[in-house]
Amino acid sequence: MKLLIKNMVCPRCISAAKDILVSEGLTVKSISLGEAEIEEDLIDEQRTSLAGKLQGIGFELLDDPRSLLVEQIRIAVQQWVRMSEERPKLSDYLSCHLNKDYSTLSKLFSEVRGITIERFAILHRIEYAKELLCYSQLATSEIAYRLGYSSPAHLSSQFKQVTGMTPKVFRELENHDRVSLDAL
Repeated sequence: MKLLIKNMVCPRCISAAKDILVSEGLTVKSISLGEAEIEEDLIDEQRTSLAGKLQGIGFELLDDPRSLLVEQIRIAVQQWVRMSEERPKLSDYLSCHLNKDYSTLSKLFSEVRGITIERFAILHRIEYAKELLCYSQLATSEIAYRLGYSSPAHLSSQFKQVTGMTPKVFRELENHDRVSLDAL
């Protein structure tokens, strides 16, 4: 049985969610960002218990089909942003990855999240750029290439539009203002 878990955005989140699933006596077949596959089918009582424990650490077990699809979009955008190979157009990637028409996905995401998929992807790209600026020695041009920007100038322009400063100024700050991925 596949479970979708909202706000599971990092390896520590995966570990924490897995610990809860195991503590509930469930057999975890696989687990990744935002989703887990278990061997068992949940009865209502197990689902309620599991949802409560997950909520206790800031996660949400998703049941509503619309919420499930929005979470799948969110996870797919995060994966697209962090692709190491050449990335396809976001709309093509999402349509192919989720087997749905992009206009349907876009409309649903905007209705539920109050932000377009494109804007959401830009915010994720900028947060990833911040991470790379803080924790790597990569030049801005290398970061732009890694994130799939057409040029360092395009990255700098978008970075400044979102943060109010250039990547260079951000890198030189002592206190790097970052947003957690689950807050996007």
